[in-house]
Amino acid sequence: MKIPHLLILGYGNTLRSDDGVGPRLVEDLGTLRLPGVRTLICQQLSPEHSGAVALADAVIFVDAAVDDPPVVQLRELQPGPAAQLLAHAADPRTLLAFARDVFGHAPRAWWLTIPAVNLAFGEHLSPVTAAGYAEARQCIQELADKFWQARGKSGLNPPPVSCQFV
Repeated sequence: MKIPHLLILGYGNTLRSDDGVGPRLVEDLGTLRLPGVRTLICQQLSPEHSGAVALADAVIFVDAAVDDPPVVQLRELQPGPAAQLLAHAADPRTLLAFARDVFGHAPRAWWLTIPAVNLAFGEHLSPVTAAGYAEARQCIQELADKFWQARGKSGLNPPPVSCQFV
């Protein structure tokens, strides 16, 4: 019997200050050994990641964002149009479409974005992004716990978690 798992995929450039918050956070979460959670870190999303996405029961994509308002946001995703699959770099919706079209399964997915204000060369997070990191970590831990508790049941309901759900 297949054990359900949640894939947490962090991406961004760790040498560009706040842009590296996704990989840093997911690396940190990986050390917690949360039940039913697998982690994947990369600099950018690419079609090669769609196999891991297709094998998951649910996915959280974690990335830095220069959004307004500058808050941690959790967005539920649907697969994007297949026509966008020709690009080397992909966004999460494209990766979901690729998983659906090539592997026959696009899992339930969310895009968790953490505010970024400094994208200059460097390895330190700005205070805004460091605060978002802490909030996002709590949000993901809550969602992972909810996922683990819901395993074997019909679906995972939208999470009542501490970050802003949009």
